[in-house]
Amino acid sequence: LAFLNKGVTIHFRDDEGEQHHEETFHYEGGIDEFVTWLNANKKPISPVIHFEGERPGLTGQVQAEVSMQYTDSYSPLEQTYCNNINTIEGGTHLSGFRGALTRTVNKYGRDQNLIKEKDTVTGDDMREGLTVIVSVKVPQPQFEGQTKTKLGNGEVQGIVDSIVSDRLMTFFEENPAVAKAI
Repeated sequence: LAFLNKGVTIHFRDDEGEQHHEETFHYEGGIDEFVTWLNANKKPISPVIHFEGERPGLTGQVQAEVSMQYTDSYSPLEQTYCNNINTIEGGTHLSGFRGALTRTVNKYGRDQNLIKEKDTVTGDDMREGLTVIVSVKVPQPQFEGQTKTKLGNGEVQGIVDSIVSDRLMTFFEENPAVAKAI
């Protein structure tokens, strides 16, 4: 929760038994620090890339925040949240991110002659070595199932897709060396 809500301080104190234990969690960098923490034992290929935005949804403003970093690992690590609830099965926010990532990388790669016209970089290719946190705030979230493990709001997919497409393309244009490494 401290990662997902930058600037918030959470303090735990355990007075049970003879040993007293206290721990404080505070991350000014929010999910950027979360990605750095998750990648502590990996070699980064890119800096932590962060973007956020807000768009109108069916029930009010939907906020999306994404932090991502490529590493030398083969396995992707994707964590998604809606209103601070860990949606371990993903949902529409993850689908929006994945679609935008694949489309944006392919477009930028072709525009810069990094990807040949006949070649296609798949979503699996683009997620290799990627650590990403996708966090959305949705006024009236709809979850699939009682356990709230998958977000089902249809409009969230388009909102996340739009924000990621715009911000990631801008990042690539402003940071061509990082884009080429990715």
